Amino acid sequence: MPTDDLPETFRVTTEEQLRAVSNLTRHRIMSVLRFEPATITQIARRVGLAKGSSSYHVRLLERAGLVKVVRTRKVRGVTERYYAMAARSIELPDPGEGGPDLLMRHAVADLEAAPSGAERHVGMVHLRLTDAQFTELGERLRTLAEEYRALSDPSLPDTSLVFALFHPATGDPIEEETE
Repeated sequence: MPTDDLPETFRVTTEEQLRAVSNLTRHRIMSVLRFEPATITQIARRVGLAKGSSSYHVRLLERAGLVKVVRTRKVRGVTERYYAMAARSIELPDPGEGGPDLLMRHAVADLEAAPSGAERHVGMVHLRLTDAQFTELGERLRTLAEEYRALSDPSLPDTSLVFALFHPATGDPIEEETE
């Protein structure tokens, strides 16, 4: 399926859409559909689900507008549907102060489920930046991610890149106990 006609971004705005993307299984289904259309059977195999469970989750994503049928074909008298993402990327609403960030929770779950012997690059760096540097770094990270997304080849293994640039919460300094 050519992705030239896909909208760049799908903005999650309704409770139904937010519930649809909040589920880790549906997050993994969307990962399968990120680069190429797939049938319920193909999705079930890739995600490790029963076909019925896969169908249920895909229907919820379709109802929320996040995935769509892009092609059908008849196979032994049954109509086989190929599903794909409705947009190149999904933009979630800001979780607000103290709210859970769904993307980070899903990314951590995917990282924990990844094969332990596989190559990984995970790190955390603490920085002190001006507002302008903070904005510039965020834009550079986004641009770099987009450059590599454009190089993605559906025939190659999946790779996930997750980044979070944020100002951590600041609390009261830790008071030392005195005796």
